[in-house]
Amino acid sequence: MQKSELQIRYKEQIVPRLIEKHNYKNIHQVPKVEKVVINTSIGSAPDPKEALEIAREDLAMISGQRPISTLAKKSISNFKLRKGQAIGAKVTLRGRRMYEFLERFIYTALPRIRDFRGVPTKSFDGRGNYTLGIKDQAIFPEIDLDRVKRTIGFDITIVTTARSDAEAKSLLEEMGMPFADRVAALRKQHQTHQNQEEQQNHQDQPESSSAPTQEQISNLSSASPAPPDSQPKQKKSKRK
Repeated sequence: MQKSELQIRYKEQIVPRLIEKHNYKNIHQVPKVEKVVINTSIGSAPDPKEALEIAREDLAMISGQRPISTLAKKSISNFKLRKGQAIGAKVTLRGRRMYEFLERFIYTALPRIRDFRGVPTKSFDGRGNYTLGIKDQAIFPEIDLDRVKRTIGFDITIVTTARSDAEAKSLLEEMGMPFADRVAALRKQHQTHQNQEEQQNHQDQPESSSAPTQEQISNLSSASPAPPDSQPKQKKSKRK
């Protein structure tokens, strides 16, 4: 079975960098992604059966795996909810499909979010697992926008073997996860580079091509002679 590019890059590039960064003595100490769980709920849809079927279809297209239905654990009369009622769907990805989904999610889906400024850094659970909420399924290229009947949100949980949140964050950063602090630092670095280029271009421009200042314009106008029409006419003296 052919491995995904992210899976190959993890073994060949990411693992050595993590060993060097965290001073691991054993390769088995290096954290890795164990599974990815994608979960969705139909909420208060007017037609629960149709909404659940749409959610299952979209989730299957996004993950490439058939999802299972999630059931209510108890009855809540205020929400018209019965115990055992299907209220959502979820799918658990492992192995090659997990790496293929992460690759498409990080490098294709996330950049399609409007006004994207990075994913939050405070979504770790304290045990090395990361959960991210997606408001719209349209960011995934597998979804046909012309056939979208209902906007569906997802919760994506990345379960790792890391012993701390810092190690898990380091692992996901090496995989390419665009965290907000990293994106902000790159934006600042890019802006600084642009400002330096503008200053360099301004210094390289010749002085003759620069626009004249207001003082130069005033001096020039005062030094220039007045036009003939504006000069006062001298009265001719009459001869007696």
